[in-house]
Amino acid sequence: MRFISLLLLFLLGTLSSVAQDKKQTENAIPSVVDSLYREDQFYVGLSFNLITEQPRSFSQNGFSGGLHMGFIRDMPINKRRNLAIGVGLGVSTNTYNSNLFIGEEPSGETIFSIIDDSIDIDRNRFNTNLIEMPIQLRWRTSTPTNYSFWRIYAGVKFSYIYYYKAKYKSGGNSVIQTDIPELNRLRYAATLTLGHSSFNAFVQYDLITLFRKDALIDNQRVNLQPIKFGIEFYIL
Repeated sequence: MRFISLLLLFLLGTLSSVAQDKKQTENAIPSVVDSLYREDQFYVGLSFNLITEQPRSFSQNGFSGGLHMGFIRDMPINKRRNLAIGVGLGVSTNTYNSNLFIGEEPSGETIFSIIDDSIDIDRNRFNTNLIEMPIQLRWRTSTPTNYSFWRIYAGVKFSYIYYYKAKYKSGGNSVIQTDIPELNRLRYAATLTLGHSSFNAFVQYDLITLFRKDALIDNQRVNLQPIKFGIEFYIL
């Protein structure tokens, strides 16, 4: 009898516990899965800037780098929502260290020349600040509940140089140039980003040179076509 009584007490206790757990489950706030999720994202990128299509004797020196950031609106185009179009808006700043001197004649005409190796240069730098609009075709392995996924984003980026400065300094001589009519201020480039989760590698190839055809060094076009390699971070 004692065994049966203990067994009954155990069964009653178990049933009571199950009923209580069920009640708590029914009263709990259900988790909602967003089946119409978007990958709206802020992004930040760091780059190493290289120059192609340069004139003879041109060379980069020191570190030429860039920083860009912005926001991209994600617009899925298939039912699974792993394929989307992204359109964004951002800003960028870039630095190019080289032996290209940019100055100005007394008449106001721009001077382009290659600095002789024998000259001791403290600084010779060209800086650009841009407003950018990236447009991407985006493929990813994300789901409504998986925020760590693989991605491949390919597209184009349109931008405009709203501020620029060429600065040369050697000893007591300093030249700052902020008026360069030969500069191609309207820019467009091809972009490719691939990676996993927040960490991604990217490449950006400008489809237009920095300077127009009338920028010359001894009848040779200056050109300068940037290509950027770097890392990019996406934040939901």
